[in-house]
Amino acid sequence: MQLQQLAYFVAVAEVRHFTQAAELLRVAQPSLSKQIRALETELGASLFSRARGNITLTPAGEALLPLAKRILADVDTARLEVQELAGLRRGRVRLGATPSLCAGLLGDVLRRFHDAFPGIELLVEEGGSRDLVRDLTRGSLDLALVILPLHGDPPLSTTAILREDLVVASPAAEPENRAETGVGGRLADRGCQLPRRPYLHISDLRDRPLVMFRPGYDLREATISACRAAGFEPRFAVEGGEMDAVLRFVEAGLGIAVVPSMVLAGRPGLHGTPLIITDEDDPARGGRRAHPDHGLRRTIALAHRKDVDLTHAARAFQETLENFLVEAGLAGALPSGVETLLTP
Repeated sequence: MQLQQLAYFVAVAEVRHFTQAAELLRVAQPSLSKQIRALETELGASLFSRARGNITLTPAGEALLPLAKRILADVDTARLEVQELAGLRRGRVRLGATPSLCAGLLGDVLRRFHDAFPGIELLVEEGGSRDLVRDLTRGSLDLALVILPLHGDPPLSTTAILREDLVVASPAAEPENRAETGVGGRLADRGCQLPRRPYLHISDLRDRPLVMFRPGYDLREATISACRAAGFEPRFAVEGGEMDAVLRFVEAGLGIAVVPSMVLAGRPGLHGTPLIITDEDDPARGGRRAHPDHGLRRTIALAHRKDVDLTHAARAFQETLENFLVEAGLAGALPSGVETLLTP
């Protein structure tokens, strides 16, 4: 089995077309087809079903695809590592991050890293935590900022670095503005107006229209689980969005959403209210004084594969990130609702 054959197989599997794959790889289509046939002969199984011009993966092809991607990614990582050891002033870091971090802290960290290592290429993939864990496990990423706890015990090493509050995002239009524009009635009818209290209980979301993230976001599972633990099923006004779309839908008055507090910075059209878990923690309900530690929060970790050593470039990025968070924490420069879990 040759690496070239695996690369050809992955290309065809991704575009589901032999001619297009050949064009992407800049090889002759007959040569590509010949290598695919040789790979199938060696494996003793057909990898593609070729029915009436439609190319689909067979069960054997489905099983091989993630393994082939991982092998090719590991070979690429090994090549870069050897180049670094040879003293080349270049490299690459493939980083995965959740949308809240891409919109918040990550830009400052990337700028600091680029200033220190201008020859290192930075590739950033934005996605939900579960999607990032999958890509990291397959070797498509070197590092990923993910949400703890991980699901399914993937072979990853994690370092908890941040804790952030989750808040209920709702339209921030003031009553007088709603009266003038007619928005107030629409918001009230849709259940988007929330009690203006310092904290909300999870039960305040009962029968409220929620704008929900697509599957793959831990925020989706966290919200649904919290609602079910409080004894009710959440009601979705719209679902399937990415972070920016969810925030825009809330601004438009389609519903409310549970989001990380840091994503509301610079969005005057949204209001964020912290969530608390139990009624007895809510002073508005006659309970004891609410405390931030009683709120709905999540922990962010930096993760990488256990079975692959980080490249010099990836280790340098990890150090840059950790130093930035420690310094920002000591200076009180982290966004509201965010705290670092790293110590000097």
